[in-house]
Amino acid sequence: MTRRPRFRNRAATRWLRCLIGDRRAATAVEYGLILALVVLAVMASLIGVADVTTNLWGDISTKVQNAR
Repeated sequence: MTRRPRFRNRAATRWLRCLIGDRRAATAVEYGLILALVVLAVMASLIGVADVTTNLWGDISTKVQNAR
């Protein structure tokens, strides 16, 4: 029965501890949350603009058909 080398576990543990203690990871998460909020705001505004634009083209189509 062969044993697996333990150096991989130690290296992974060391890497995980460095990642948890690193403040840059927290900053990256904060930027990610800000980006998500910006994307949601842009999507909401595009939906509003799409509704207005669809209604505008519908009104134009109705007026053109009534003018014939």
